[in-house]
Amino acid sequence: MSFYITTAIDYTNGQPHIGHAYEKVLADVITRYQRLKGNEAYFLTGVDQHGQKVQQTAEKEDTHPATYVRKVTKGFTQAWEALGVQYDGWAETTNENHKACVQDILQKLFDQGQIYKKQYQGWYSIKQEQFLTDKERDEETGEFGPQWQPVEERNEENYYFKLSEHVTWLREFAAKREDFIIPANRRNEFINAIDNTEGNDLCISRPKERLRWGIELPFDEDFVTFVWFDALINYISFAGYNKLEGSNLPDFDKLWPANVHVIGKDIMVPSHSIYWPIMLHAIGFDDSQIPSLLVHGWWNIGNKKMGKSEGNSISPINLTEKFGVDAVRYYLMRDINITRDANFDIERLVGTFNVELANNLGNLCNRTLTMLRKNCGETQLSDYDDELSQNLRVKFETTLAAYTEQMDKFNIDEALRHVIEFLTEANIYAEKQAPWTLAKEEENKPQLITVLNHMLEAAILGSILLKPVVPQAIERLHTQFKLDEIDTSFTLDNLKWGIIPQGHSTAKPKPVFPRLSLEEE
Repeated sequence: MSFYITTAIDYTNGQPHIGHAYEKVLADVITRYQRLKGNEAYFLTGVDQHGQKVQQTAEKEDTHPATYVRKVTKGFTQAWEALGVQYDGWAETTNENHKACVQDILQKLFDQGQIYKKQYQGWYSIKQEQFLTDKERDEETGEFGPQWQPVEERNEENYYFKLSEHVTWLREFAAKREDFIIPANRRNEFINAIDNTEGNDLCISRPKERLRWGIELPFDEDFVTFVWFDALINYISFAGYNKLEGSNLPDFDKLWPANVHVIGKDIMVPSHSIYWPIMLHAIGFDDSQIPSLLVHGWWNIGNKKMGKSEGNSISPINLTEKFGVDAVRYYLMRDINITRDANFDIERLVGTFNVELANNLGNLCNRTLTMLRKNCGETQLSDYDDELSQNLRVKFETTLAAYTEQMDKFNIDEALRHVIEFLTEANIYAEKQAPWTLAKEEENKPQLITVLNHMLEAAILGSILLKPVVPQAIERLHTQFKLDEIDTSFTLDNLKWGIIPQGHSTAKPKPVFPRLSLEEE
């Protein structure tokens, strides 16, 4: 089974912050989980390099936009490398294949009468780079809200896409596709937005006299295409749709439809939930080929959205340099649920890592490896069994079921909670069995062997479930477990108690989760 996942492509008018990082790590974790399920997976991310803000920023820095975006793009790729984000496809909207794909789609829609030219006078949001209607005004004050400011009046000729002709289809599609918007609590905002779209067409161009940094319209060289008919098309252009001859892009028919687009709540309406499905429908995609949207909340600072305009951005590179990639990835997945926002808290990052990974999994692994090597040398066969051991085995079965259910729903935080509860139970099991005491009497050897076997199984099984979130740390653990000597590929289908054979030896324990501190060195 093939699983195709994308993220929003980041606008190259600033540096990445933790909000960007969360989305990319989330998609990376989902991709790794799909592979743990035994599925093939393809993960696409990238950058949006065109637009008026990019052109203006480049002009301020007295540089060409192409030079500017190359510099900013490097900051994003370095950040994802620091966070261990392993994508399969990388989208850059200045790519020649992408340009050709965009122009081909525009020409076809123009030839079909879906794109027309008209004069328009009205209010324009400089921040959002779009024309506004009275529907965007605040109902009480009659003014355009801060999300649109600054706003200015403009009178110019542009090309428009007949968005309004497809609104009825979108409403009918939404009624029968409940999984189009995930999670369900975002759905009402989308439904209300459909009504606001009624009767409005979408301006898709900008005159070159105002904006030159974009993809030229194939039917009018005096205009470039506006962001939505450029950026959104990356989801199909970099998946191989209408690719140029000789391109090394993937086979589109093997990837599409995408399983899920991962986006922030601020770009759900109208771009991804209104414009994008209608664009696909107009191009000729049928209902079964429209992907779902996984819409996540924001990382805030003191209940205030994090971002460049707020001046409260946190660099993911700086954060990983100080606390390590494993701590940052784990915190980003553990302390937020996709249904809501979260406040970024350094103290919680440190505390969560220390309690759940250093004290819990790290402690279990260290004492298991130490005692196994000291007292048995390797795993051995024992007929001893008791209620505590039986309960631990049952606990893993229920944990695996709960973990799978929550991961399939994209509730990464809940899935992690179940794994940590299982590892906590394994540590409690160790405390109650007290193998350090059992080792003092030879007659306790059968029980000691069973207890150490169970502790090792629990540590390995729990670590495999955590691997999508903290892959680098778990790889180091698995080296100590010598899992490469076991002839099996770990997927959820074959993940069960008893995966460690008799006579398996392990390496010396080395700390994989050293405790973190907030104190400056």
